[in-house]
Amino acid sequence: MKVLNYLAIVLLVVVIFYLLIVGESLLMPLVIAIALWYLINTLAAALGRISIGGFSIPRPICLSLSILTFLAAIWAVVNFLSASFGGVMEIAPVYQDNLIRRLESLSIPFVEVGEIQGENFGELISEWIDLPSYAASLGRSAAGILASGGLILIYIGFLFFEQGKFHGKIGALVSDPAKEQEVRGIFDRIRDDIQKYITIKMFTSSLTGILSYGLLLAMGVDFAGIWGLLIFLLNFIPTIGSIIATMFPAMIALAQSDGYYLFLMVLGGIGAFQVMIGNVLEPRLMGSSFNLSPIVILLNLALWGTIWGIPGMFLCVPFLIIFTIIMSHFPKTRPIAIILSSDGDLRVPLEEALEAFSFTGSGGDAPMLDSGKNGERDNNGD
Repeated sequence: MKVLNYLAIVLLVVVIFYLLIVGESLLMPLVIAIALWYLINTLAAALGRISIGGFSIPRPICLSLSILTFLAAIWAVVNFLSASFGGVMEIAPVYQDNLIRRLESLSIPFVEVGEIQGENFGELISEWIDLPSYAASLGRSAAGILASGGLILIYIGFLFFEQGKFHGKIGALVSDPAKEQEVRGIFDRIRDDIQKYITIKMFTSSLTGILSYGLLLAMGVDFAGIWGLLIFLLNFIPTIGSIIATMFPAMIALAQSDGYYLFLMVLGGIGAFQVMIGNVLEPRLMGSSFNLSPIVILLNLALWGTIWGIPGMFLCVPFLIIFTIIMSHFPKTRPIAIILSSDGDLRVPLEEALEAFSFTGSGGDAPMLDSGKNGERDNNGD
């Protein structure tokens, strides 16, 4: 029986990934729409908490302001990228040649022994670092998302239409008013944790992107706005994104200049921003870590990069963190969150997760775990 269950799970996973690949043109706009829909609701909730002299902004006005804010931001980003992308594509081959030449000159003392020498080493670098190809891939991904803009807007409209019916569905699923209240409390805690993560991550990523843009602009790095926007997006990917967001502008600075002063200043400056914001400010704001294991992040990036390309790589990690937050609130799925986390120390205490499910069953015991670290269940056979 267990073998059949495992085979069924494997078959289900294969079917899911097959559908994700085949249905990319429909499913990826839906995922983007869900992300935008949740961000709009998060901003609307933040506006609703603003109180001036006891007056709070009504919910419909908050929602309208949030939608207008996102439409204006998307319009500004699209116009900015449209105006800048042609220049990036034009200069990318020059950067590529300069960067390969600079790296080849740095590697001469280390490659005289062995088979990797001279032109072979240059060919190897050109395979690893292909700036025109990276730029073209980003451009195709952005164009694909813009082409799906109409479908994304339709999805967002239906999500707003459906969100008012969610509480009614909970009431239909749970007939007992007391249990219904507790279920609503669980969903409220999950919502609050997710909104806190998104709000803080948006703030720290925006701060990192703005400071990096200011530094790059002051140092005279070409297309500082593009790299600032890219740093903002990469900071939603813990650890790996911060490393790429530091190294990529530094490599551009190395390719752009003749000496190493600009490279070192950009590397040190952006690296300092990443450390101060990512390792000092963000943990203090979060209260505790939502970070995933670096190995999980790498596997996730590789998997979704294969399935949905660059958009999948940007979307997958924030959604996986949200998935981990949700799993940490439920005793039976808490071990999954512990495995995915960086150190097993989840933000949601074990006692809180168990207390939330004290109503499960008709007077029955809630599923028990030994501790928040090992995630082992009791021996009741469940």
